[in-house]
Amino acid sequence: MDYDEYRRYDAVGLAELVARGEVSAVELLDAAIERAEQVNPKLNAIVYPMYDIARKQAATATGPFAGVPFLIKDLGQDYQGLPTGSGSRSLRHHPAPSHSVTVQRWLDAGLVIFGKTATPEFGTKAVTEPEATGVTRNPWNLAHTPGGSSGGAAAAVAGGIVPVAGASDGGGSIRIPAACCGLFGLKPSRGLLSSGPRRAESFHGAATDGVISRTVRDTAAILDVLTATRDLGGPYLSALPDVSFAELAAREPGKLRIGFTTQSPIGTPVHEDAIAAVDHAVTVLEKLGHEVEAAAPDIDGQQLGRDFLLAWSVNAAAVIAEIQRTHGARPGDFELDTRLFAIAAWRISSPEYLAAHLRWNDYTRALAAFHERYDLLLTPTLARPPARIGELDSPPALKALGQILLRLKLAGPLSRTKTWTDQTIRNLAPVPFTQLANITGRPAMSVPLYRTPQGLPLGVQFIAGLGGEPTLLALARQLESTQPWADDRPM
Repeated sequence: MDYDEYRRYDAVGLAELVARGEVSAVELLDAAIERAEQVNPKLNAIVYPMYDIARKQAATATGPFAGVPFLIKDLGQDYQGLPTGSGSRSLRHHPAPSHSVTVQRWLDAGLVIFGKTATPEFGTKAVTEPEATGVTRNPWNLAHTPGGSSGGAAAAVAGGIVPVAGASDGGGSIRIPAACCGLFGLKPSRGLLSSGPRRAESFHGAATDGVISRTVRDTAAILDVLTATRDLGGPYLSALPDVSFAELAAREPGKLRIGFTTQSPIGTPVHEDAIAAVDHAVTVLEKLGHEVEAAAPDIDGQQLGRDFLLAWSVNAAAVIAEIQRTHGARPGDFELDTRLFAIAAWRISSPEYLAAHLRWNDYTRALAAFHERYDLLLTPTLARPPARIGELDSPPALKALGQILLRLKLAGPLSRTKTWTDQTIRNLAPVPFTQLANITGRPAMSVPLYRTPQGLPLGVQFIAGLGGEPTLLALARQLESTQPWADDRPM
């Protein structure tokens, strides 16, 4: 199978070819590896090839996706016997003791895993430029980021290596790279997918696995794979629809009432291209017969941002402490930005942390009140077009100051100042819209309906109410039929 033929099919289509005997799993894997060898030196999407392991898988794969090439994210998606590097020097040589539940379900479905994709260190940034594995680039323009933290997954899908790839989302990490790379990205509801076996849930349930794909039906079908069996050791027994997500995605969504906003919830500027992307989506939605009007949930976005970052920094500090305890890692094994971000956590009191986490309920109730009036909330996915590589780096002078503060042990006290807090909030300015869905546990998606005047993708986000995956998938499929994007080729 040559590349042009391989690229014409999504994962569901490739699985159908294998099932009919029109192509073998080995032929598909060869086509995927050949494409990876061609474009990965430019993209740096795959940071851990698994070609020999995959060839053995391809010979015996069974299941609904038998023989379809697939990539997993090098963060949280453990493959037994191989390191889960998490974009960090500290974890490059420590093999996982078992498959994660998510990876096992992908293997059981017959997906042939032939590599791991790039992520920023511990998934803490909205760009994928880790020191450990190097910069990952956007196939639409190599000078720009594919987003993060599932930047490697998005670059691999947009670059034509695979039609769908494993991803995860704790603050926008599926939707942000999907928006940057012209792809479809769905963050499932809290508790719908397992985070086991190493943890009950990730980031208080705000983080979840998922995929980034070219087609809506691939995301729906793989969601069926991931929810096909229960994780009996998990903390939740989530209700599932009576029919498959694949079938629900194929249904008409009906007339929806959608509220939209382009105002940054933290009060920072929103680029005219991001506003134009929402305006375009509103026009498309109205032509499809949906009722769309300006509206937003009654939420203090700045407080939500502070509460999100407080929990995010504590999570980063806990990860560093655990790696130091279990693997003997030294401070220099972690990036400076990660250490500075985590240092603030050591001065957060337990009552302060608990109070911030309890406010998550306030945001969830406010968003639920919004969804009593509207089926969906529409926003930009990003507040600006995809950044240029290195554009969002900490300035050299600030890095030098950070080194001095760490050496003098002054970073902790500084982290309690208003200057530090304000600067931390400003770090969310490029991506202020996505954290709401994580904190509230609601499903959300980024849909690729817009290109900037420079030709870069810029997706829009829809957030649904509790259990709203069927509505999101049905609307996404309708939008995909109206404005097809799967055949767009950046390279």
